[in-house]
Amino acid sequence: MFDLTGKVALVTGGASGIGLAISKTFAKQGAHVHILELNIDLANQVAEDIKKDGGSAEAHALDISKQSSVISIIDAIATKHPINILVNNAGIAHIGKADTTPEADFDRLLNVNVKGVYNCLFATIPHLKSNGGGVILNMVSIAATVGIPDRFAYSTTKGAVYSMTLSVAKDYLADGIRCNSISPARVHTPFVDGFISKTYPGREAEMFEKLSKTQPIGRMAKPEEIGALALYLCSDEAGFVTGCDYLIDGGFEKLNN
Repeated sequence: MFDLTGKVALVTGGASGIGLAISKTFAKQGAHVHILELNIDLANQVAEDIKKDGGSAEAHALDISKQSSVISIIDAIATKHPINILVNNAGIAHIGKADTTPEADFDRLLNVNVKGVYNCLFATIPHLKSNGGGVILNMVSIAATVGIPDRFAYSTTKGAVYSMTLSVAKDYLADGIRCNSISPARVHTPFVDGFISKTYPGREAEMFEKLSKTQPIGRMAKPEEIGALALYLCSDEAGFVTGCDYLIDGGFEKLNN
């Protein structure tokens, strides 16, 4: 089950955090993974690590906010082999309310988290259509549907991606393209550790424990747990699943009082 042998997968932001877990999981299950990453040195290292473990991967330097670059890279990949899976994982975060978010920061989040996803959809969907179908998976967040303090711009962008998921799922049913999304709560990644050390110097352990316990299950998710759900949704076993958003939040949305 969940065999991706022969599948070609594109993973944006595929060299760190959740994206890294997805890249490694897909490669372990037989996919040829294209890591689309702003940090090309990190992407190259991940691709080499995957190869050492017996997997297959390539690294590409890409700023997903630049449509011409996205089209060029994805078209070049498609000339080598058919694309089967697109995982729109890359994104950036921001802390602030509606009246404390500078315009430049708001525009920056829109360019990466919303336009970046659109750019990858725009470039990849024609190839999926010509291949007779495929799978698109978007990384959303519980912030799309739950009020999270001080996450105005971030929540806005994730709400947009949630809506894009539904729209794409509806528009390309006849083309054999499935589109779903995942909405994690807090996931323990290097980004979270960096955020805590920068925002709460000297209180790292205390704040890690506090943030962990905001999930009713009592801890943050592991990136590998998100990768496992991504694997299911992009596998043939999920062939009857489209237009769905999957919470993976330790009970955050339904069990918090």
